[in-house]
Amino acid sequence: MIDTVTSSTLIMPAVEIDLDLIRRFDQHGPRYTSYPTADRFVESFDAAAYESWLARRNVGAIARPLELYVHLPFCDTLCFYCGCNKIITRDRGKGANYLKYLNEEIALQASALGDDTKVAHMHWGGGTPNFFGIAQLNDLIAQLRGHFDFDLAGDYSIELDPRKVDSAYVAGLRELGFNRVSIGVQDFDADVQRAVHRLQSEAQTREVIDAARANGFRSVNVDLIYGLPKQSVLSFERTLERVVAAEPDRIAVYNYAHLPNIFKPQRRIQASDLPAPETRLKLLALAIRWLNAAGYQYIGMDHFAKTTDSLAVAQRQGLLHRNFQGYSTHADCDLLGLGVSAIGSIGPTYSQNFRTLEEYYNSLDHNTLPIMRGIEMSADDLVRRAVIGALMCHFAVFKESFATSYLIDFDRYFTTELDELREFERLELVEFDSDTLTVTPRGRLLVRNIAMVFDRYLRQDRERRSYSRVI
Repeated sequence: MIDTVTSSTLIMPAVEIDLDLIRRFDQHGPRYTSYPTADRFVESFDAAAYESWLARRNVGAIARPLELYVHLPFCDTLCFYCGCNKIITRDRGKGANYLKYLNEEIALQASALGDDTKVAHMHWGGGTPNFFGIAQLNDLIAQLRGHFDFDLAGDYSIELDPRKVDSAYVAGLRELGFNRVSIGVQDFDADVQRAVHRLQSEAQTREVIDAARANGFRSVNVDLIYGLPKQSVLSFERTLERVVAAEPDRIAVYNYAHLPNIFKPQRRIQASDLPAPETRLKLLALAIRWLNAAGYQYIGMDHFAKTTDSLAVAQRQGLLHRNFQGYSTHADCDLLGLGVSAIGSIGPTYSQNFRTLEEYYNSLDHNTLPIMRGIEMSADDLVRRAVIGALMCHFAVFKESFATSYLIDFDRYFTTELDELREFERLELVEFDSDTLTVTPRGRLLVRNIAMVFDRYLRQDRERRSYSRVI
């Protein structure tokens, strides 16, 4: 159980939608997949600093199970909305060369870890992992298994583009050990798909979902995006209806962040085709109502899960965690990031690999781990990370746990923050007393705004233009 939750079972009330409040507080802000956020990482945290923390895992009680994130950045077609670190190519030779270097990084990481290589969970993202054939993925799995000790009961997930997958491929993934799958849909409407250069039929998507179930995958996640060009309330409702009919275990409904100055592919999207702000809010409200009615528990931010899913169970039990892949049940793990731009977390540190292939390859050519930047957290960072994590995952902070875990008086330490929260309290977005700070159902959609109050870096630097909007 995380150190900011003390009750054995948390009852999660339904989220309430107040569009007037959302309009008032809609602004740019972090998604808090980490605290401090990645834009606060520094280049002085280099490969040597990272390796020193890997070595410390073998000392005393610091060692925890490992979670692996493997980044496979290649796609053979471009989706205009995408803000991921990706490489668009049809040249399979480039992918094969990348796997060669990835194998070198795996060997270096494992060597630095020593004998402590127990892996409890793994996630492969991209890009499009199924850019690679099953034989190539089998070789990569063999490389990983040669260096790490995988828990047979672990969660092993992979992201898929259903346009490039058939039932046989899904069966092959299950044979490799994957037991969770995340499928990109975004929207089923043909006009929307043309506007974002991603034509994908419902039949293709259902084939992958059905194959995952037939082959015994534990969980199927579907990703949607609201705020895309050409979207309307009517068209998005049709998409929601079709997705709910497929009964995935989890559904993520992301807000499209139109940042063409940062993500060049988005310049191909006509701003005039984007839904008006009022329509975007209606799309969000529509998704929440549809998914709540279909029996999905609102986890937070943009995530929903069936009440029987492990994500929903973890939230009710106070075990939910948030990391660079979003919400997770794996709070007790250190995270190894493998591949270009991948981010990891070892002990009280974060680290990120080089973002470009050239820099990534060059580092490995010199037999050096490809760490571009990172951060070693201060005592204050750790306290604030715990508060923000509790808010984002559980919508509640139990103050007494901070006296025990961090030796602070919560109200005294956060006097400034609690004063700032008085306006949120007046609007019935939060409630707090001598024991607990709680986000109300009315405030849950604005939890990022509430978490931002505790972000010391934002207090020092109020520039938020590089962040997505909170809604």
